[in-house]
Amino acid sequence: METTNGALNRKLRMALVGGGQGSFIGRVHATAAILDNRAELVAGALSSNPEKAKASAPSYDIKADRAYGSIEELVAAEKKLPDDKRIDFVTVATPNHTHFPIAKAAVEAGFNVICDKPMTFDMKEAEELQKLVEKSGVVFAVSHNYTGYPLVRQVRDMVLNGELGEIQAIRSNYIQGWLRSKLEDSDQKQAKWRTDPKQSGAAGCFGDIATHAYNLGRYMTGLLPDKVSCTLKTFEKGRPLDDYGVAVIQLENGGLMTVTASQVSHGRENDAFIEVDGTKGSIQWRQEEPNVLVVRRNGEPHQLYTRNGGPYLSAISTASSRLPSGHPEAFFEAFANIYRSSYDAMVARATGQKFETKNTIYPNVYDGVEGMYFIQQCVASSKEGGAWLPLKHSSARK
Repeated sequence: METTNGALNRKLRMALVGGGQGSFIGRVHATAAILDNRAELVAGALSSNPEKAKASAPSYDIKADRAYGSIEELVAAEKKLPDDKRIDFVTVATPNHTHFPIAKAAVEAGFNVICDKPMTFDMKEAEELQKLVEKSGVVFAVSHNYTGYPLVRQVRDMVLNGELGEIQAIRSNYIQGWLRSKLEDSDQKQAKWRTDPKQSGAAGCFGDIATHAYNLGRYMTGLLPDKVSCTLKTFEKGRPLDDYGVAVIQLENGGLMTVTASQVSHGRENDAFIEVDGTKGSIQWRQEEPNVLVVRRNGEPHQLYTRNGGPYLSAISTASSRLPSGHPEAFFEAFANIYRSSYDAMVARATGQKFETKNTIYPNVYDGVEGMYFIQQCVASSKEGGAWLPLKHSSARK
């Protein structure tokens, strides 16, 4: 008989950290986490302001006795609860500089974690968190949500199966325009922390969205980087962090990847798009039109692959779709796919089964470490006038 979460036979219990009044991504996490009816949101520390945290709880249907004022309070109280009440995992949906202490507290308490990207504030924290995760044995996912799109996973399978031949070039881009003016000066919450080095980290635009573009190229192709040359630019005067940048990455197989990111391009909204060139074919995929993948081969008509469009799609691509072709799926569903695949690992852990920790479908702590290394090396390269610096981290996975 089919049960919720198989052998576990119950929903996973979630705690949300962040996501209080005025948050965008917290609500996305809460929606995606429960989309497949495999989890329920039962607890939270929704703001760094204890009063605001408790006041935000009713909008998530979190009961007052499990609306906590801090991560410390949440962990201490949840650990005291019996097994049939205690949370299974913590979602971290807060500004970058708080990711590490929140994730560390959850991991050390034995709770699984789903953490926003970039995973930590700096490289030192990332590598320490990796060691903590390995020691604890918890499931740790990083919400590089674009890897959850069915046709992104389709490309990954096509590359692994050799359908595109040897991959020689990747052009991955993420273009926005919302920070064309100094929105942070108007006290806009999202702009304020993202442009503040004390909260965002060493990079602005490149830390926020170029990490997604880089991760897409790595996820789709599995190709390992060798070295990087990067130029970061701040076009809006007085802004302390970059709002535009270009990186050229030499890959271990001899190919090239370029990553371009902007938050100052007029009229651009959330335009993440990628092109991959192989010796047997090329693909193009765009996040704003995620249900279509363009496949090109010289001398042949261009092919349009559609999400859940038929037996030509790989098993993982089909399994990542919830609706028939022609009924659009997008951002929430891609986020939910990160949750769904991490839930499989959480259920395995909870029922005493072995589970994969490194070569996972979902982005994990190793991808989080690599993302931080990408930021660190790009910033360092730019400061040295675009000098070529190593980019392959010892924890990187194929």
